Amino acid sequence: MPSSSSKADTTTPSRRTARRPKSSRGTPITSESDREQALRDYKVTIEYKHLKQHSPSGVYVLPSLTSLRSFHGVIFLRRGLYSDAIFKFKIDLPHDYNEINAWPRIIFSTDVYNPHVCPETGELDVRTAYPQWDPHRHYLVTVLTYLKKIFYMKSFGDDVVANVEARDLSRSDPALYRKNVEKCVRESLRSVYMNEPGCTVKFVEDNPSHSALKAMMKEKFKDPASISRTFILDLIKEAQAKGEEISNGNSE
Repeated sequence: MPSSSSKADTTTPSRRTARRPKSSRGTPITSESDREQALRDYKVTIEYKHLKQHSPSGVYVLPSLTSLRSFHGVIFLRRGLYSDAIFKFKIDLPHDYNEINAWPRIIFSTDVYNPHVCPETGELDVRTAYPQWDPHRHYLVTVLTYLKKIFYMKSFGDDVVANVEARDLSRSDPALYRKNVEKCVRESLRSVYMNEPGCTVKFVEDNPSHSALKAMMKEKFKDPASISRTFILDLIKEAQAKGEEISNGNSE
């Protein structure tokens, strides 16, 4: 029989506090609108994960460092009228992206002469291609496939109105149209090292050490089986020394 001094444990087990889901910013989701926005944000991350594996060839995209709904990209064109061109662009997704008619925006930071691109703003005309944006059928990879396609089109219908002057010139004077495109390609190569502030897709010019290393690799990497880590490190040191010699010689 328990002593009179002993007391029954009447305390109830502590209840665990239910954790509220959090938004992409790490703050608790407290309303239905917040939950809907968190779901949209999650879908964007899923789309980007899919895009990394299924992006059209020659098209590369990296997320912005400041916004979940912004991406920086570049397209390398290897054939056709725009062969050798390198065009940079930015993707901006509206707040309600992943809803009906919430079109993504693609704006080129490189000047692009094309009937589907506005010459004043550099924006790709997405709405003409997709009059209704359906998030169940259209994704980032969809619009990037279209972005690549415009550089291989050979004719343009009357519904192409982003650059009417370029559209009409392609019909009335194909030779002059081609010259304007070729000028645009040359300009894209001249401006490739001009990087927009905050852009995550950056191009930097080779320094003398890089050029020396590439030349040495072409000369000495004959048999892959013979390449060792020590060999590569020694090659890098040698290239650095040659690069410094070239830099010092140019500065004298």
